[in-house]
This record gives sequence, structure tokens and C-alpha cells, in this order.
Amino acid sequence: MSVFDTIIIGGGPAGLSAGLYAARAGLTSLLLEKSFMGGQAITTDKVENYPGFPEPISGAQIIQNMEEQARKYDLAIEVQGVKSVECLHKTDFHIHLENGQELVTRTIIVATGASPIPLGVPGEDKFTGRGVSYCATCDGPLFRERQIMVVGGGNAALEEAIFLTRFAQKVTVVHRRSALRADKIIQDRAFQNSKIHFLWNSAVQEIKGDSQVREISVQNLADQSLTDHRIDGLFIYIGSKPNTAWLPSTVKLDQQGFIITDEKLFTSLPGIFAAGDCRQKPLRQIVTAASDGALAGMMAYHYLQENT
Repeated sequence: MSVFDTIIIGGGPAGLSAGLYAARAGLTSLLLEKSFMGGQAITTDKVENYPGFPEPISGAQIIQNMEEQARKYDLAIEVQGVKSVECLHKTDFHIHLENGQELVTRTIIVATGASPIPLGVPGEDKFTGRGVSYCATCDGPLFRERQIMVVGGGNAALEEAIFLTRFAQKVTVVHRRSALRADKIIQDRAFQNSKIHFLWNSAVQEIKGDSQVREISVQNLADQSLTDHRIDGLFIYIGSKPNTAWLPSTVKLDQQGFIITDEKLFTSLPGIFAAGDCRQKPLRQIVTAASDGALAGMMAYHYLQENT
């Protein structure tokens, strides 16, 4: 069985950046992605804060460019899901794939990102894919001239609400507080958009319908009153949870499940590094994920120089 110098788990900006730097450093490198390249970044219609692009660029285009660049330096990429990781030696990790295959590597870079947090209300599971969505770019065109709701008050919620106005007749943003968390520039755009309306101090309590979403029950948190709204779709943006449940228990996580690293992206288990949205950090953006990946790729290189 061949032994890789490093295996990167996750094909988002952090994973692709790590793969680029590891491959350029001469490491035998493999990137594993269980579904599609790009992670949450690929669902972003318009990125305005990625350095080097004065005009907006889509998340999908950034990911395509990253993948092409990484492949140029012979980074191997496979569509495979990881089931578990076993540490047998300081520089000997066995990765068990969901298809039953086993891979051996000297280092691992975890770049599995995070997934949207569900609301956890009645009807959400039933209507996911039938009016409930977590991706405006994916599903927005299905709601032309319809009335939809967006739940959340951060950058993602407002950016997607603005995007959805391309299709929807009306977009109602439901927020638990009386003030938004999004950056002021994004708030200003939302407030100036005549298609966007706000329900303040409110929370979705139930999602109703038949074969599709038809109605949303919303509670006013000030007076506890409930109101039913005729709605065709619900888009949820209330945060994300890290994809780290599969990691060995020796890799320390915080209370939310994010991986704890030092400034060089070492985890508590020597030889395993973490990059991007899956790790504990104050800012989760495409640019910070790419930065993490670059550092993790080089730290894996230096670790191997010192330990093999």
C-alpha cells in the first residue's frame, strides 16, 4: 500500500489551498471530497471581498480557478467520503473511507468545513427540498414571482435575501432581534431594496404545507403572539456547525465541535492539521479559509522534514 505524505480531507477553499501548497512543496498529496468541490463557497452568488478581484466574482468561479490551479501542480483529487481515522504511529495514519477502502498517510489536513444549522422546528425535515432550502443560489430560480422568507440577520442571510429578489415577488427577512448583525454596507443594500421586508423580534415556529411549503407560523417574541404567513419558500441562514464528528477523540474540539488549533494550525494530535471553517477561529470567510490552507500545507511540509 502506497503511503501519501499528506491527505487533505475537504474540497473547499481551505482544502484546495492546502493541496496547492503541499503539491508545490513536493509532497505526494491527495485531496478527498465526499460530494462536490467548493463546500459552502460554491453556493455564494457574489463575492465582493476576495482580494485581487475589484469586481464581484461568484464563489463557483473562485473554486473553479482554485481547482484548476491545484491540478496544474499535480494534486490528486478523488470523490470519496471519510468514515474514520486511525493513528497507529506518530507519522502513520490510516484513513478508512466510506467505500471500505483504506489509505495510509504521514499527515492529514482536515478542511471539512461546516454545514448549515437547521431551525429545528416542526415541518423543517418534511419540507426540506420541497420549499425549505439552505442555498439561495441552488434553489432561488425555483421561486420566480413567489413570496419567500429568509431567516437570519447576518451577512449570509442578507446577501442571499438580496440575491433572491432577482426571482421572488417579495422576500421577508425574519430576525429574532430588533437590529441586524450584518455589515452596514450589506444592511444598507437590503433596506434600499423595495422587495425586501422585515419581521423584527420574530421567530419561525412551524412550517406547514401539503406537497410543498404553503404557510409559516411566526411568533412575535415581544408579545408571544402567533401569525401564519402564506409563503412559498423558506431559506434558512442562522449559522453553521463543523463537520468534525468523524475525528478521533484525541483531536480536541471546543463545545461547538470546532477543532482547536495553535497558530500554526497543529491540532492536539501531532501530524493532523486543521484549516478553514471546521476550526475554532473568529472569522470564517473564503479568504481566511484559503489562508489557513496555505499555512496548513506548509506546516505539514515542515513537520515531515523534522519527523521523517
